[in-house]
Amino acid sequence: MKIGSVEIDHYPLLLAPMEDITDRSFRQMCKMFGADILYTEFVASEALIRNIDKTIKKLAIDDHERPVGIQIYGHRIDAMVEAAKIAEAANPDLIDINFGCPVNKIANRGAGAGMLKDIPKMIEMTKAIVNAVKLPVTVKTRLAWDNESTTVDRFAEELQDTGIKALTIHGRTRNQLYKGTSDWTLIGKVKNNPRMHIPIIGNGDVTTGEIAQEMINRYGIDAIMIGRGTIGKPWIFKEIAHYLKTGLNLPELTIEEKVNIAVVHFHKSLEIKEGKKRFYEMRRHFSLYFKGLENFKAVRLNLLTSEDEQEILDILNYIKITYA
Repeated sequence: MKIGSVEIDHYPLLLAPMEDITDRSFRQMCKMFGADILYTEFVASEALIRNIDKTIKKLAIDDHERPVGIQIYGHRIDAMVEAAKIAEAANPDLIDINFGCPVNKIANRGAGAGMLKDIPKMIEMTKAIVNAVKLPVTVKTRLAWDNESTTVDRFAEELQDTGIKALTIHGRTRNQLYKGTSDWTLIGKVKNNPRMHIPIIGNGDVTTGEIAQEMINRYGIDAIMIGRGTIGKPWIFKEIAHYLKTGLNLPELTIEEKVNIAVVHFHKSLEIKEGKKRFYEMRRHFSLYFKGLENFKAVRLNLLTSEDEQEILDILNYIKITYA
């Protein structure tokens, strides 16, 4: 698969952009386990052009993450164009436009998936951004706003005509949020449209190698993007890649292996972040690193409430010893 100058010589697995998840520490963990293209947390255009420090920090990229894309969102075309230029100056490999985030505070303002209610504006915005930057521009969107709205198969060609280099489609409408089951039928319809020539990337509910292989076989998509399935499980990329290559599942990681990975992830968070955020943003990962352990409630509570580095490391060591 080729996106501009970015070329992957095997079947590509991409890390989806997720707010408060795909920071540098987690991106590095996913790269360690074979993620082919990484995306930053999505970046608000209005905050970026106002030089808000918290937002500017999201643009930080380490060279060993590459290829990596910065994803931006917003509802004003001029602000999005300016934000794209600022993001380009941070030297990513790709600029991605978020037309898929379903949360109310974003979508109800006309940004993210809110743009699905105004397809002409979506096309105008995309074209303006493509024309404003030299880097490859990609788009991530959903099937539609709701079941009565214009669906992605009806505007995918228009997006392609703006000059974007790839299109990622999440298999839900905005109104579904993350409920129900992802429907890849329209993703396949876009991919199999003979007039589409850019890579079509499928996203939604891929959590195992078997599911990934089924989606590839059924719909012929060029790559798979994985989102929530990576949280607390960055090794999912290695598992799926192994299955796609061999048709076999890797053995389940031991508790010791999971603890060792969690410790590395925690240390990366400590290196990159400041203050209590170093602990807060690890909690969702910690919770899922050890999902399913029996008699774990009290240990889990301690792990997810501690704000002390050594105490957290001691708890992780306790998990390794006790649950091995």
